[in-house]
Amino acid sequence: MKLTGNTILITGGGSGIGLAFAERFAKSGNTVIICGRREETLREAQARVPELIPHVVDVSLESERIALFEWAKTHYPDVNVLVNNAGVQQSFSVLNASARSSWAEISREIPTNLDAPVHLSLLFAPYFAKKESSAILNVTSGLAFTPLAVAPLYSATKAALHSFTMSLRHQLSDTTVEVIEIAPPAVNTDLGGAGKHTSGEPLDAFADGIFEGLAEGLEEIGYGTSVARLRMSRDEVDLYTAKMYDAMKGQLE
Repeated sequence: MKLTGNTILITGGGSGIGLAFAERFAKSGNTVIICGRREETLREAQARVPELIPHVVDVSLESERIALFEWAKTHYPDVNVLVNNAGVQQSFSVLNASARSSWAEISREIPTNLDAPVHLSLLFAPYFAKKESSAILNVTSGLAFTPLAVAPLYSATKAALHSFTMSLRHQLSDTTVEVIEIAPPAVNTDLGGAGKHTSGEPLDAFADGIFEGLAEGLEEIGYGTSVARLRMSRDEVDLYTAKMYDAMKGQLE
């Protein structure tokens, strides 16, 4: 995709990976809209990068996704890039989850991690297909390829989004819409709660690496440990998944 002259909408753009991408897109000469549920977080991001345009929205809700699409078309008709980045991660034991939490709490990853990017892609794709150039970037995870058993729903939603992204790319292959998958490894952000990813890749180094992949025109972009995981054999996936579970299952005890 071209890296300048776009109007870009980023979900989950007020912090973490979304904000790191927003900063880089803004510095490259793009108009950048950052979306999120918390107005205070978005305002803090705008104070850090004044050219960012904040918009409060809860993408886990169907009505707000539709409203976001209509708002973007009306107020920023040149919008031509969608970055589906918003995500929720939680760890739980399948043996006691129902005893400790309601299904609404257990399943809250599904509407944010899967419903939102799929629905927004369906809303924006026909609009983008009429433009000279456009792109949909879906942020999945290395866990889409090697699931983290202590975070089963997160891994499952990201695997589903990876599969959808592949289908989306094929269906849009005869249009002007590029479909790009970004598959992060663990990155030092507050995903899943503050302090849980402090041993992950440094955020700025990760974001710089992803932008190198965008500049190269890659359709699937990993970084660090996720690069090899994108192309692991099934036997390698099984071994890697078991190794990660053995290392982290103490979190569930």
